[in-house]
Amino acid sequence: MSALPFLFTNPYILIGLAALPAIWWLLRLTPPRPKAEVFPPLKILATVLKREETPSQSPWWLTLLRMVLAALVILALADPVLNPRNTSVASGGPLVLVVDNGWATSIDWERRVQTVSAIIDDAERADVPVSISFTAETNNDAVPTTAAVAREKLAAAKPRPLVPDRFKTAESVTEALNGTSPGTLVFVADGIATPTDQDALADLASLSPSELRLIEGDGKQISAITSATNGADSMSLSIARLNTTDAENLTVNAQDSQGRTLGTGTAAFAAGADEATGTIEAPFELRNDFARLSIEGLSTAGSVHLLDDGFRRRRVALLAGDTGSDFQPLLLPLFYISRALQPYADLIEQRQPDLSVAIPEILQANPSVIVMADIGRLPAETYEPLQRWLQRGGTLIRFAGPRLAAAPADDPLVPVTLRQGERTLGGALSWAEPQPLADFPNFGAFAGMPKADGVLVKRQVLAEPTPDLAERTWASLADGTPLVTMRESGAGRIVLFHISAEATWSDLPISGHFVEMLRRLVQLSKAAGATAEGSAVGSLAPYRLLMADGTLTTETGTARPLENRPGQTPIANFETPPGLYGTEDGFVALNLLPAGAKLAPLDASLANVPVLREGLIGETAHSLRPALFIAAFLLLIADSLIMLFMNGAFARLPRARGSAAAVMLASMAALSLLAPDTARADDPKPGDEAIFERLDTTHLAYVITGESDVDDISKRGLQGLSEFLTWRTTLEPGAPVGLDISKDELSFYPIIYWPISATAPMPSSAAISRIDAYMRAGGTVLFDTRDQFTSLGNGGGTSANGERLQAILANIDIPPLEPTPEDHVLTRSFYLLTNFPGRYNGSPLWVESRQDSGKTTSGLSSSGDGVTPILITGNDFAGAWAIDDNGAPSLPTVPPDEVQREHAFRSGVNIMMYMLTGNYKADQVHVPALLERLGQ
Repeated sequence: MSALPFLFTNPYILIGLAALPAIWWLLRLTPPRPKAEVFPPLKILATVLKREETPSQSPWWLTLLRMVLAALVILALADPVLNPRNTSVASGGPLVLVVDNGWATSIDWERRVQTVSAIIDDAERADVPVSISFTAETNNDAVPTTAAVAREKLAAAKPRPLVPDRFKTAESVTEALNGTSPGTLVFVADGIATPTDQDALADLASLSPSELRLIEGDGKQISAITSATNGADSMSLSIARLNTTDAENLTVNAQDSQGRTLGTGTAAFAAGADEATGTIEAPFELRNDFARLSIEGLSTAGSVHLLDDGFRRRRVALLAGDTGSDFQPLLLPLFYISRALQPYADLIEQRQPDLSVAIPEILQANPSVIVMADIGRLPAETYEPLQRWLQRGGTLIRFAGPRLAAAPADDPLVPVTLRQGERTLGGALSWAEPQPLADFPNFGAFAGMPKADGVLVKRQVLAEPTPDLAERTWASLADGTPLVTMRESGAGRIVLFHISAEATWSDLPISGHFVEMLRRLVQLSKAAGATAEGSAVGSLAPYRLLMADGTLTTETGTARPLENRPGQTPIANFETPPGLYGTEDGFVALNLLPAGAKLAPLDASLANVPVLREGLIGETAHSLRPALFIAAFLLLIADSLIMLFMNGAFARLPRARGSAAAVMLASMAALSLLAPDTARADDPKPGDEAIFERLDTTHLAYVITGESDVDDISKRGLQGLSEFLTWRTTLEPGAPVGLDISKDELSFYPIIYWPISATAPMPSSAAISRIDAYMRAGGTVLFDTRDQFTSLGNGGGTSANGERLQAILANIDIPPLEPTPEDHVLTRSFYLLTNFPGRYNGSPLWVESRQDSGKTTSGLSSSGDGVTPILITGNDFAGAWAIDDNGAPSLPTVPPDEVQREHAFRSGVNIMMYMLTGNYKADQVHVPALLERLGQ
């Protein structure tokens, strides 16, 4: 018995091994065929004189070879299997299949389907009903049914971006069986422990199955990002993994909302470690553009970590009315504030004591939050820029003090009307003893925080009572007086702490609650200097949901709105799966695993019953039949060659060549029969004929707008230009091709003509994204508004077609444009041209600006061999090129002029030559300048 499990699929065939002695006896009694010799008689006489004689039986070594060949064939027919899969299904009750389809199963889902399908086949052969349920589905019908129905359920199942709920599934199975004990219970698990495993396995074991089989994968690729923190100098992240055996390095990519990689980091796992940390080094501004993190090489919901506005690191500016003395740092107004915010934000310190100079300098740095500690009346010239900054979404946090208490009551940068003076112990407005804080209300930034026990307030500024004072109060004292008030100002807000920022008025600045309160206020602010909408608070509708393979989808299905409350960390579940919740202007990211989560292996011993462990199909089971058949075939070839040699076939060269060729042909035929039926990469596939037709020659392409008259002119126009190219140049284009840009392949065409029509349906964002990708890959799109008018923001008006063009280009990252310069390669790529007319002759042909091409930040550029990715005109090229079936022009030029039409065709020729030659033509037209430079 070997260390690995071993069995024969057809063990009864091994009885044939008993016939080996008889085969040996027959082979020994069968001598080789007598050697044939050709005339003449002298050669026969020479043979007769030889002492060697033809043996009466075959040599022992040849007999042994044939015995081994026969034994190999018998063993192959018996189909020996290493580490075989358990194919037994108990017949005492139904087969119960509990299948994990959570986020970790997307790695090897196909193998899991094959495994479950094979088990259902075993049940069908044993005529046993099948109950199948999935642990990541909301509802499960676990009632035993036929094998065919079970296969339908399996085909409809797919991995979900969720942590499986095994306990709920076990309850469904128990209820469906209604006291019936299963014959075989198979649990196809992802191998990861969940909090409900003990109860789930106990419920399954209580069904008293005849056997409990646990099938798992190897778990080597199961890893998940559990947290990410945007630090002061870099971004840090944590990754958990299931496999702790080997040392491993995982690469993590940080991507923006367009999927472009902005940064890369590495997390190194030591052998035996289930968690590792990594960092991504990137500038502050670049890190604020991160939209998601993903582990390279993995495609699961756990390998992706979504980021929202709360992840972005804020810039916080600090201002104080009195800079104080460095000899007493604990009395400085900003000491406790800077210590509290330093881990969470980039602080901008006040450089100038003069606020009329300091505030404009700070606003130029575009902060998200400005904190003012005991500043009363501000310089008059600073109120307007501060209010503009607030209107755009800034957050102003103010702290009281003697200066603010003495300031006029009409200060527009205070959220409530303040009473003159302050309330102190022993003063006119006093209380008998210091006041503690009351419970935080269930709204506002501090909702959910525990009560600040031990914090006492001895002094404060009071707010004048107003009807809406309670709504604006985010924190108050035990006697009901406001401690923190707030007022919205445009897209921003003003927050006032009615106490000082140092510990003279209260104990709050030296408590941990002070740090948490400031952190929440900063987190609620808008990132990037109040230019983007912040994350909303309340009930947020699903915006984009995460799929099991780690991609985002707009299909929200039955997902419910996310209740986003300050101080509460939402957790992904069946009702609110991981994804983005909110709107395009502001959303909250909900990830699969909470911060600090770990991946532990499933503990099957919790079932308290014997468990038979197995692997997935294709992981352990290995049939030896193909290897045995190949070995037997090779021995057959060797036996044939030996017999040919012993019979003298190689002594007669011409015949030997023919025999050898016959043997080789037979060998190749047999190998082709033994080879598996696999598809080759170069086998023709459905649709390849159409692809080959597009690749046989150059085709001009146009965008199908959906308007028959526009599309007909585009087709006839490109047909006319193709014929003109055939007559005047060596280029012979094929028939024009109309493109549906939402699904057709675009990369076959060097240029795509797009006639703009304001009445045509607006292309989808996905179609525009495909055009964007085509232009990024080096293709060129010729946009034609066909209205003799393309202002492109030059101060003129805009036609309806021009507005539609602007709407299309709004979603494409186009480079800077300019009218075609006189020395541009387009003006001399074939003909010498000064302008590019069509049916009209009033619009310039816009191309990529050469002056900015080296420093543009656009994703599109003339990277396609020096060719501009975009051309824009309003001269209606296709209308000038269009011809009817007789070759006559379909539309007149405006004004009627055949010379203008000839120049329109020449413009088309120059454009095509420029598209197909690129910087080759550019170099040719600059030859005089190059020669002049070389001659210096």
